[in-house]
Amino acid sequence: MSQNEITELALGLELSGLPFFWALRNGDDSVRLPDGLEERVKGRGVVWTSWAPQLRIMAHESVGFFLTHCGYSSVIEALSFGLALIMLPYAIDQGLIARVFEEKKVGIEVPRDEEDGSFTRNSVAESLRVVIDDKEGSAYRENAKQQMMTLFGDKNIGDRCIDQFVGFLGSNRKLHAVTHNDVPTHSQN
Repeated sequence: MSQNEITELALGLELSGLPFFWALRNGDDSVRLPDGLEERVKGRGVVWTSWAPQLRIMAHESVGFFLTHCGYSSVIEALSFGLALIMLPYAIDQGLIARVFEEKKVGIEVPRDEEDGSFTRNSVAESLRVVIDDKEGSAYRENAKQQMMTLFGDKNIGDRCIDQFVGFLGSNRKLHAVTHNDVPTHSQN
């Protein structure tokens, strides 16, 4: 994230008025929070700049949503705890992941400027408020808890899927080996 993006995100968290825990692991010491932010949000917001036990935090009953860059692992972890998503994708497949889960109505993507892709503190704050406070947000929270938590958070379902996948690999191993052995190789001169 650029300095401007960090500033807008920080001010959006502040502007939302909601309690938050922000694990900011940017790795760049030149990135700074807006002056006085930590003092202004003291008592309702925490900015944590080192490793944080993400799964333990998500599992806590006081956590109501997960603001995410839409890395698939983090999204699945959040949904396994039934957390609604506020999505702020950045690169590669993250935009596609955000669109899929927005269509599933388990969260919303923070609106961005169509020309330059930027977001504002107001778009961050409003997205947070929609998922947490508004009537519309109840649908996102319910879908995350009822549909996705069942799908991603049920260990028995997960184990059954893994067992079926391993079985598929085992039963198709010979077919795969034969197919690849029959492919002619070309030597380079």
